[in-house]
Amino acid sequence: MAEFLTDIKEIRARARQEIDKGPITSAYGADLPRVIQVCNEALATELVCVLRYKRHYYTATGIYAEPVAAEFLEHAGEEQEHADRLAQRIVQLGGEPDFNPETLTLRSHAEYDDSLDLVEMIKEDLVAERVAIASYTEIVQWLGDRDVTTRRVFEDLLAQEEEHADDLKGLLERLPAALGN
Repeated sequence: MAEFLTDIKEIRARARQEIDKGPITSAYGADLPRVIQVCNEALATELVCVLRYKRHYYTATGIYAEPVAAEFLEHAGEEQEHADRLAQRIVQLGGEPDFNPETLTLRSHAEYDDSLDLVEMIKEDLVAERVAIASYTEIVQWLGDRDVTTRRVFEDLLAQEEEHADDLKGLLERLPAALGN
């Protein structure tokens, strides 16, 4: 491990080198192109989740649909915020966020779902949240201390994905009893 640099003149000199790289300095320890690729895959995942939740929000029907649809809409908004954070981080890293709709589902870790049954919608959303949790946990571990800022973005997303999964699990626990299943 490198020794901590306390010479402020040396720090300033290093800061002037490769100034066109913005926040990426010689201290950056991750594989930058791969980090940008992973962020773009997560971006695709979040966008597919937004679309799935929006579809479920608009197509939910039945006596219990209103509170469930409200949860779908809330999650859609939060997934959009995740996508925005990822796109912003990709740009900070010198990359380009990939919003190409032609390849969105191919790059996404989660799948799109067009179920019409309310319980199936919840189950598919819970599966997608569990996929995101597993993926983001692996990404956090992979990044380690090589890109702390990107790791923190994924830690924040992971925490909210866990909340979503818990919300959906709670809905599933309440709905089958109410539906007589």
